[in-house]
Amino acid sequence: MSWATPALKQKVFHGWWMVAGCMAIAIVAWSFALYGPSVYLHTISRMHDWSIGLVSSALTLAFLVNASVLSFVGSAISKYGPQKVMALGATVMASGFIAMSGITQVWHVYACFALMGLGWSCLSTTAITSSLAPWFDRHQGRAVSTAMLGASIGGMVGVPVLLALIGAFGFANAMIMVGLIVLMTVWPISIFILRRHPQDLGLYPDGDAPTGKTPSSSSRTWTRATALSTTALRTVTLAFGFALMVQIGFLTHQVSLLLPAIGASATALCVTLAAVLAFCGRILLARFSDHVDVRLIACGVLVNAAISLSLGALFNDHTWAQIIAVLGFGLSAGNITTLPPLIVRREFGAASFGAIFGIAAMLMQLMSSLGPAFFGVLFDLSGGYQLPLALAAGLNFFAAAVILRGRHTIDKETI
Repeated sequence: MSWATPALKQKVFHGWWMVAGCMAIAIVAWSFALYGPSVYLHTISRMHDWSIGLVSSALTLAFLVNASVLSFVGSAISKYGPQKVMALGATVMASGFIAMSGITQVWHVYACFALMGLGWSCLSTTAITSSLAPWFDRHQGRAVSTAMLGASIGGMVGVPVLLALIGAFGFANAMIMVGLIVLMTVWPISIFILRRHPQDLGLYPDGDAPTGKTPSSSSRTWTRATALSTTALRTVTLAFGFALMVQIGFLTHQVSLLLPAIGASATALCVTLAAVLAFCGRILLARFSDHVDVRLIACGVLVNAAISLSLGALFNDHTWAQIIAVLGFGLSAGNITTLPPLIVRREFGAASFGAIFGIAAMLMQLMSSLGPAFFGVLFDLSGGYQLPLALAAGLNFFAAAVILRGRHTIDKETI
């Protein structure tokens, strides 16, 4: 194995270049596919005099398309490598954005948003974590959390960049430029940085030399059916399915919650600060996740989110409570997205991670797509946000209990 010696002596392990590349991809994907739709909805509705509800239904389709293919993305990356999958995803996503420049009929919106959702599935949390899974063992938490900082950065820069482009060049030209930005970011990273396994470069996970130790039980190969039969995967899927449903619902409605009480400028500042806190939360996770039980961290994150929502519900008539609810929830928001793959990777190993997390992510995404309707229907029924905030807090407390229920069960179920 002398051929591997020069590679092992590299100053920077290539896995960290993979992390940097995935972070850049996350910035682009989250900027334009998750946070950008709020801009597209408003602009397209105003340009064509279509109702917000009509255009919003196309966004629901995008989420459903995204969820329906996530179970295949992880497996495709394991089989074909992240280079091909992410390059294809960028091409599909960019085609959706470029097609938006020529929207003239309602069905065009559905087609464009469906392409955006399909492309995003190949650049999503599932894609990023599946790409990094073979490269890290001891530093998996730091690697994934660092890469997912790109999602928080996308939350801070996506909308301002889009608004600036539309203001300067018009919507049609801006969407063509967004499509080109996606291609010019993801294609070079796919070609020059992304690799399927460290062994392809004569390397080993974490950049370590082989130890000759017998692989642990977490390195066994799992089928989807076997993994889904375990309490470990069921608790992750159920807990974070509810948590992500609450998160997407709350993030969709937080502007409506704050705007009547504090005005547009203060609302914008508060939402921006929440995104900054989400970024800080991910940095803390990257620092400590490799040294502690990630299920305990997940429990703390979910309880923090629940307490924040509870304050908003209990003190519904107080402006300070609504602000604390948004900021406190923001601290948890980033890690509610990052923790599920960390738990699955640690408990099930790298060998089957793509397939296992792909099916879990699909189920969680389907649950999360109900979030906006959960808050909206309860708001209409009760005439305010007190009831949806209270029930959302209860769901997060329940999720915290469920995630603890799954601690150490994987060891018992694999004996």
